[in-house]
Amino acid sequence: MLEYLVGFCVRRPWLVVLATLLLTGAGVYLLVDRFAIDTDTSHLFASTIPWRKNEAKLYQAFPDLDDLIVIVIDGPTPEKTEDAAKRLTDALTGAPTLLRVWRPDDNAFFRDKGLLYLDSKEVQRVTATLIAQRDILQPLAEDPSLRGLSAALLDNMRQIGGSARGMEQFSAGLNSVSKVFEAALRDDPARLDWEKLLAVGDVPEAAPSKELRRLVLVKPQLDYNDLTPAAGPIALVRKTAAALGLVKDPGLRVRLTGLAALADDEYATITENMEINLAATLAIVTLILFAALRSPKLILAVLATLLAGLAMTAGIGILLIGRFNMISVAFAALFIGLGVDFGIQFATRYREERHKALISGDDGVDAALVRAGGGIGGSLTLAAVSLLAGFFCFLPTEFKGVSELGLIAGCGMIVAYVATLSFLPATIKLLNPRAEKLPVETAVLAHVDKWILSHRAFVIITALSVTVAAAPFLMHLKFDSNPMDLRSQKVESVKTFIDLSKNPATAPNTIEALAPSLEAANGLADRLKDLPEVDHVTTVESLIPKDQEPKLALLQNALWQMRRVFDPRRKPAPTDEETKRALSGAAMALKLSSAKSPPAAERFRKALEALVQASPTTRERAQTAVFEGFPPMLADIRKALSLEKITPETLPKDLARDWISAEGLYRVEVSAKGDSNDRTVMNDFGAAVQKIAPDASGGPIIVFEAGETIVRAFILAGVYAFVAIFVILAVALRNPIDVALTLGPLLLAGALSLETADYIGMSLNFANIISLPLMFAVGVAFHIYYVIAWRKGVVDVLASSLTRAIFFSALTTGTAFGSLILSSHPGTASMGELLAIALFYTLVAAFLVVPAFLGPPRHPAEP
Repeated sequence: MLEYLVGFCVRRPWLVVLATLLLTGAGVYLLVDRFAIDTDTSHLFASTIPWRKNEAKLYQAFPDLDDLIVIVIDGPTPEKTEDAAKRLTDALTGAPTLLRVWRPDDNAFFRDKGLLYLDSKEVQRVTATLIAQRDILQPLAEDPSLRGLSAALLDNMRQIGGSARGMEQFSAGLNSVSKVFEAALRDDPARLDWEKLLAVGDVPEAAPSKELRRLVLVKPQLDYNDLTPAAGPIALVRKTAAALGLVKDPGLRVRLTGLAALADDEYATITENMEINLAATLAIVTLILFAALRSPKLILAVLATLLAGLAMTAGIGILLIGRFNMISVAFAALFIGLGVDFGIQFATRYREERHKALISGDDGVDAALVRAGGGIGGSLTLAAVSLLAGFFCFLPTEFKGVSELGLIAGCGMIVAYVATLSFLPATIKLLNPRAEKLPVETAVLAHVDKWILSHRAFVIITALSVTVAAAPFLMHLKFDSNPMDLRSQKVESVKTFIDLSKNPATAPNTIEALAPSLEAANGLADRLKDLPEVDHVTTVESLIPKDQEPKLALLQNALWQMRRVFDPRRKPAPTDEETKRALSGAAMALKLSSAKSPPAAERFRKALEALVQASPTTRERAQTAVFEGFPPMLADIRKALSLEKITPETLPKDLARDWISAEGLYRVEVSAKGDSNDRTVMNDFGAAVQKIAPDASGGPIIVFEAGETIVRAFILAGVYAFVAIFVILAVALRNPIDVALTLGPLLLAGALSLETADYIGMSLNFANIISLPLMFAVGVAFHIYYVIAWRKGVVDVLASSLTRAIFFSALTTGTAFGSLILSSHPGTASMGELLAIALFYTLVAAFLVVPAFLGPPRHPAEP
């Protein structure tokens, strides 16, 4: 039947080529017109998984927790860092691509209610200070003029008497006022700082943070149709920081991290130097193909078949799933690796048949192609069906990313198989390569065949012994579910994330639990606090000040004591002449007491005398400079003292929404003790929290559960694939021993690959685990080729053209995927490394172990 198919394609090559080109064009059209990629990694897993449901529930209730850009600002002083954070927050607020911009360490609510967040002793100190200032504030409130100021200062000096400390503070105040007067006399702008003058600058709010780091959180509007969904918002943040001069300021460091920035940086790392690596890989693959096929026309035919099949597979993928994800796009790599193998197998067999025909005197292209189809077609069919079953076994798993990859790759095997037996022979017919004058076999390897046959027991025992001896490494092999280990530690977002993770106060890897009420949230928090893996727990209750009743009593008392300050009996404003007389009187009083007055009093006296001699405009300017900030200062103090009890219900909406959802769910945030980016710390932390809050979610749990889902999916798919391939081989080969001979060496190669990976310190991860189905597929194909040839009675299989085809096919695949080792992305590099290891053992098993397992053919080859 296969000979008939190839014969039909050879007799009507233009029809086959035209039909293939039409299908290829359709695939290209779909690829160009409908190509889309979903870069949201949460969509890689089925939404029905319990941990995915918990994740969806959390982010539905609190969407601002997901996909953030975290701006980390470090500065030389708290004041400079605070100023930079405030300016950047103000500049970014309201930007069209930024849904929300806020600071977790700063909020206007906390500034306004700051006194209640101080401890009781500090509130008592502040209110006592304010009450002590009443005697100077009240006269100024009643007469906010130069007359009132001079009288109040003189009265205050008399009250100080002989107190050295009091006179020191009073002198500092006099110097501040004198400085303002002197500036007014020079017609320079000036303004008296009343908060500094009266030492009440810390009244309206709690003491400022002494930390040298500030965080600004940004909820960006992401475009998941783009490979870098947060590119626009990130560019806006960087441009704004540069425009504010924060980037070039040598004392400041502005860095970006968060899930959105990490995802974009990861893509940039993956694509770094991709063009150079791809060009070098294609050049090397072309050289390998030339060494394998020795004919530019055959190489062109194989590459044309490969590209046509790739385009058709891509079109089928778009029709089946609509859009690709970050894993399913790897179908291209799978198709190229296996499609090249099919093409090389057919082309090599064609070369062998063409050489035989030349020797027999019948050098016909058509006959050689038909015989090649009949000779290799059975092996290709069995390999393709086995690969198809292997890939389709991923469909029922919960790991949607690989499930979709399996669907597309499985369909790709059908395309590659059909194209190899139709389009490839038709193309070869039209290109009409030259005759094969040299044999395709590698005769020198016949000595190796004979050595293996005479030392079968040694080869088999050695292979089994090495595998068993290395079994402890296989048992020790771990799955690293931490996605940070797959990212380059050199990029800004990763380094910043790791930096934040070292401090539990800023660690991004927190766990979030939901509770139906405040009481339930507090109860859950109390249980979680006792866990040794937990550093601290935050709830909305953490935002409520402690011991509010005694603090409010102190504030109410201060407010009553200062009632005459806030509601004074105003004196009529003085005329300019009255002001001059008041200033002259104050200056005279200071002069009479100059013998015992400090230098500051003498400076103040001279300023008063100068104002008396100045113009009315100058005196008015001086009064404005002194009292411009006085009413706002009194208003701030009154507001700071006029507080009411804070409850979760009275929190502002922008603050409460981070802790109480619209549906009334309360969030409990749990922070790990130690470095939350450490895999052991993260796993222990997540496991401990889940015992108390099984429905909790957040980074550590998502990472751990995702790893468990992936491992479970690959184990399940591996079992399914093994059983399916075993059944297919059993039906096709009709001999369980032959099936064992096919799969046994492959299992040894797989075990040795994983053992070697652990020996060199490699762990399985989200990236390199994808290489396992690829190498399983390649190994199955290689071993099937050998078993079929052995069943046909082929002697010296290593010396045959089949080994040459397998060797160059493996070399091509190894070059294509081994080049991934050069990637700047650690995850991609680890994939290439594991592929190289697995390919090495697959070839060792194919070239040495399989011939030893098989032994001499049961039946002689057909003539």
